[in-house]
Amino acid sequence: MENSKILEFLELVGRLKHVKRTGWILCDINDCETIAGHMYRMGIMTFLLTEENNPTKLDRLKCLQIALIHDLAECIVGDLTPHCGVSPEEKHRREDEAMKTISGLTGIAGDRMYELYKEYEDQSSPEAKFAKDLDRYDMILQAFEYEKRENTPKKCQEFFTATEGKFDHPFIQDLVKELYLQREIFEKHTVVNGHV
Repeated sequence: MENSKILEFLELVGRLKHVKRTGWILCDINDCETIAGHMYRMGIMTFLLTEENNPTKLDRLKCLQIALIHDLAECIVGDLTPHCGVSPEEKHRREDEAMKTISGLTGIAGDRMYELYKEYEDQSSPEAKFAKDLDRYDMILQAFEYEKRENTPKKCQEFFTATEGKFDHPFIQDLVKELYLQREIFEKHTVVNGHV
């Protein structure tokens, strides 16, 4: 592994600290999160897996690793959403190419990153499926946070609609129920106080 290539890799990864997520930009959310911020919270959520809420014994380290690399290709291709006019096939092709470029900079370590990226894309392991749950959950949690911050109930409803019924892991399903409950209370409270 050449140090110059590692530096190039780290600079590419560093871009994600500054790239805003497209979905929020399209929703006119000011001061929205970055791709790295999204992946960071997903990574932190893997620490919440315990003996009690992880009956299928998911590999927590693998869940963490997938969370941290699942959007890595976006440092080259950007955050492409269905609203960007790029077909799903083309999006996957671009991201796969980008991941090959990124992983090529770090030798064996890159081989592992690419392998985990493919696992996530193909949803071929329980850990990849859990990471998908985290991805969706972080998105609706973030949507709710923006609704509260801007005092605009249901402003981000499209994100809830898009993910409804798509959560598989019981622990995440419970968190979704709690989020829905808190969102309902927020909406009622806002209406009662005459803001809507």
